[in-house]
Amino acid sequence: MMDFTKPNPNLYGIPWSTDSFNEMPYRKLGTSGFRVPNIGLGTWKIGYPETGDGSRTDERTALQILDRSVEIGVTLWDTANRYNDSSGNSERIIGTWFANNPDQRRNIVVATKVFGGMDGITPNHSRLSRSNILESLYACLKRLRLEYVDILYFHAYDPDTPLDESLTAVEDLVQRDMVRYFAVSNFSTQQLKDAMHVASRLSSRCRIQAVQNRLDILDGEKKEHEGVLQLCAEAGVSFVPYSPLALGLLTEKYLDISKVGKGDRLYDEDALSKVASKARLNKVRQLASLAHGLGLRLNELSLAYMLTLPGMGPIIPSCSSVQQLESNAHAGTFSLDPEHCEQVREVLAS
Repeated sequence: MMDFTKPNPNLYGIPWSTDSFNEMPYRKLGTSGFRVPNIGLGTWKIGYPETGDGSRTDERTALQILDRSVEIGVTLWDTANRYNDSSGNSERIIGTWFANNPDQRRNIVVATKVFGGMDGITPNHSRLSRSNILESLYACLKRLRLEYVDILYFHAYDPDTPLDESLTAVEDLVQRDMVRYFAVSNFSTQQLKDAMHVASRLSSRCRIQAVQNRLDILDGEKKEHEGVLQLCAEAGVSFVPYSPLALGLLTEKYLDISKVGKGDRLYDEDALSKVASKARLNKVRQLASLAHGLGLRLNELSLAYMLTLPGMGPIIPSCSSVQQLESNAHAGTFSLDPEHCEQVREVLAS
């Protein structure tokens, strides 16, 4: 077990309040009083690759990453029940970590998601009925070895279930202290507006505090979700971007595309030619040059810039090594000045 002794283990000299943990700045989650680190950890890659679950980071490495993440303040761990080919293995490994470190529960913000088919194959094992929301969360908590999750996401919008039914189920879970805060994922602007309207008629227990949609600085939002970031900024909802490094393209390893080969995710999935166009690679190299001039790596500049965008909440890049984790975390502690932000915008607009 790791020895997490920061801050002061003697309970003396603890500040009245703080906006950081282990040197990682925190920011508010939506309009709530809850705070989350600037940089969190996306855990869709962790699992048991030897079982064929589609993961890329095994348990041993994942546990090392989780250990180190606490030491550097990356304390928002984002998962979902369906990660790794609907195996639940991402949640299981997090559960193993908590079994080894039970005293760390309150230091970690755990977010998981429900919607897609999981833990069974009948029509009632998917979507956002009251039944599936409750049963899915029970299964999530069992895998995570926890009594509650800090943030529960709806993984997608469900046009077949009344929003009142879905949100009332969340309200009940919050009242029972199995869920602390509520969020949604893969919602369009209209879907988000509809959900916020219904939530406003119920209670603050099901108020939407975050939206997790795909976004990176090369491509922006997915076409069907355009405008959500702006709506989040206007409504006081935290936008939590997934795939913030453009499937890895906004990292140093693609600066020389000729060196990319077997073992690389984009290469292995035959996706490299689709995302690494000449125009995009040119922007990547320009951004890297700007980053290096600031003493940063490409991924660090990309994440630090995203943190300046109105409406932006915590960013949850994934990683497959402690070194990648540490580099991503550095972005959360670096403040870009307006001049450098403008330089990033100029590159992106070119």
